[in-house]
Amino acid sequence: MRNPHTGRRRLSRAAFYIHLWTGVLFTFSLIAISITGILLNHKRALGLMPAVEHKPSGTLGGALTLSQLAEIGLLAVPNREDASMTGDMSRIDRMDVRPRNGYVKVRLRDSASTEVTVDLSDGRVLHVGPRGDVFLERLHSGEVFGGRWVLLSDAAALALVITLITGYWLWLAPRLFSRAPEATISEKPAIPSRRQET
Repeated sequence: MRNPHTGRRRLSRAAFYIHLWTGVLFTFSLIAISITGILLNHKRALGLMPAVEHKPSGTLGGALTLSQLAEIGLLAVPNREDASMTGDMSRIDRMDVRPRNGYVKVRLRDSASTEVTVDLSDGRVLHVGPRGDVFLERLHSGEVFGGRWVLLSDAAALALVITLITGYWLWLAPRLFSRAPEATISEKPAIPSRRQET
């Protein structure tokens, strides 16, 4: 008859090595994801994302068109390398429209991830500067090393789940499957007295 304790010992041994080597292999990735995640949670307080205080100057219905806003953003940061590309829309990475705040953020595809904040209604340039959190976002996802490296963050997340499951198993298994204490303990026989009767 197969001993169930042998199977549990093998499972615990396998869980131990999975827990150990998963942690060892993904240590750097998990530390990087954790640190960049903390920094991104506090990016505004750390000054990584500029805070632009602005009251809307008009309604969304009276806003300039996206093409006009994009052109204003491009003109605010002329291309120093090639003047002919100053109005090239391919330089724009994304546009983040915020009607409640009354502005749009135009982010460019340059090394500094320059962002231009433009008023939706009158086209005033409210802020121009680099976004310090873009690099952290790309490092957090693994995209900074290339598109396929995003899979590394997925693997690290899966490794974290495996490490947690095996860690709980290693902690709970000895407690769940521990043998019950003996019901009764036999008493030791009394030691006869060596004193001689008189």
